[in-house]
Amino acid sequence: MYGRGRAMSTTIHHDGFVAKPVLYVVACGGRPASDLPTFVPTLQDDGWDVCVVATPSGRKFVDANALARITGHVVRHDFKRPEEPDVLPRPNAIAVAPATFNTINKFARGSSDTLALGILNEALGLGLPIVAVPTPNVALARHPAFRASVKDLRSWGVTLIFDPEIYPLPVPDMGAPAADLFPWDVLRSHLKEIRTRLTS
Repeated sequence: MYGRGRAMSTTIHHDGFVAKPVLYVVACGGRPASDLPTFVPTLQDDGWDVCVVATPSGRKFVDANALARITGHVVRHDFKRPEEPDVLPRPNAIAVAPATFNTINKFARGSSDTLALGILNEALGLGLPIVAVPTPNVALARHPAFRASVKDLRSWGVTLIFDPEIYPLPVPDMGAPAADLFPWDVLRSHLKEIRTRLTS
């Protein structure tokens, strides 16, 4: 998907230019994904080269053309053919924003039936920093499989910004207001810490 081996935090080119660390933002099928055109520039201000990867359901919520203009990278959503070159640079870190009930459970099971999950599973194996923000509704958050997935992912080193007592979850059929609950500032803070570690 993006090659083997752990990517370095910076790459020094022949002209002395030092590249920014690369952050993949995986966008799942939730309303907060529509806010990425506003959030991504803040990550760029923090020194990230941002690439967006959408799940099949995430494509319904992201503005791929706007994100491509903002990032300078196409928004990928599907596997490439083996002979095709990678169009995105290798990642140094991954953020999943938002992370749906479905993606969290599949990630914990090791399923790679979408490009986004394949990237996440490889990143876990490579030891790359991964931060995910699960956004199930309050009913799905109580599902035993989801609770087990959260526990497993955390035990494997994945950072999950998930605590319903601190970060309220939407209720079923909440609609558009659910996007306002998403903790963008908290995610940004976590990613700033990761970038500091990568470049120190």
